[in-house]
Amino acid sequence: MITITDAAAAQVQEMMKEEENENLKLRVGVKGGGCSGLSYGMGFDTEVEETDNVIEQNGLSVLVDNESADVLEGVVIDYKQNMMGGGFTIDNPNAIANCGCGSSFKTATRAGTPEDC
Repeated sequence: MITITDAAAAQVQEMMKEEENENLKLRVGVKGGGCSGLSYGMGFDTEVEETDNVIEQNGLSVLVDNESADVLEGVVIDYKQNMMGGGFTIDNPNAIANCGCGSSFKTATRAGTPEDC
């Protein structure tokens, strides 16, 4: 479903160490919003819900709720470092349109709830 690159996994694991909680899992999801209609969300969670898909990858437990799963099918999450700093990138083969700033998208089957930029 989702691919977490080695660089992204290493960065997430480093961030988890700073939280000092061994029960953390990476939650990845999609919610309505942004100028194109859908926005990505990533964060830590300690609870696995009944509606979650649990993916074990690169030493991480990744949680994806059922509602986000179809939109995130085939997504690659990477971490890039450059002279300006670093950040996560998300390559989504399902996205048919992205906003100019790259923080929101829409797919052929889900337009989400676009907001004014």
